[in-house]
Amino acid sequence: QVQLVESGGGLVQPGDSLRLSCAVSGFTLDDYAIGWFRQAPGQEREGVSCISADDGSDDRTYYADFVKGRFTASTDNAKNTLYLQMYSLKPEDTAVYYCAALREGWDAGALCALPNEFDHWGQGTQVTVSS
Repeated sequence: QVQLVESGGGLVQPGDSLRLSCAVSGFTLDDYAIGWFRQAPGQEREGVSCISADDGSDDRTYYADFVKGRFTASTDNAKNTLYLQMYSLKPEDTAVYYCAALREGWDAGALCALPNEFDHWGQGTQVTVSS
């Protein structure tokens, strides 16, 4: 059974950093595309960063423009865990953050624009950036 469990959210001040984790089970990370999405109140869910399934290429990670240079997504296959390291947080980053998985997802950029394509989701973790 595929499961994803996020952790690491919290209340931080503008400019602070935070690292989200997503512990996965029931599947092999290399076989799945992984996505980080967020949803603010009253807004649609949007893609933050996605990593495609491992096809042997070096560049499998996509970042939305609004986080490029501030957020870094990574995986630790040994720990079956995904990470989203967030720097220079802004109030507009406030949202519930979700990790998601899709078997054999190959185009990270395209998939990040299509959250409904992902069929496995975590429960979400709240990130609030406020002074």
